[in-house]
Amino acid sequence: MKTTHEYFAHYEAIAALSACMLAAARSGEWGELKTMQSTYRDLVDGLREVDPRSELDDSARARKLELVRRILADDAAIRDLSTPSLARLSAALFTVNRPVRVLKKMIGFR
Repeated sequence: MKTTHEYFAHYEAIAALSACMLAAARSGEWGELKTMQSTYRDLVDGLREVDPRSELDDSARARKLELVRRILADDAAIRDLSTPSLARLSAALFTVNRPVRVLKKMIGFR
């Protein structure tokens, strides 16, 4: 069992690496991104080992939530950059009040 400090250091490392991965994706450095993915997976897999096994107080839970949100936002942005056609489709489908109209247009209904 690790301390709460070590627990958050692990989350911070994942968040920092995901930010670096996003920067690589934005720069089109796909080889570098692929190299970082292995380390990223190892860090995520290692979360089980750093679980503090205790209840987090409200402040700690808020901190963890913010880190997880940052990581997930970076991941979503990387996915959008790596698959631009899916990003365009996603944007088209989830614009307020447009999903049905967009789907009909995509499949040829008028």
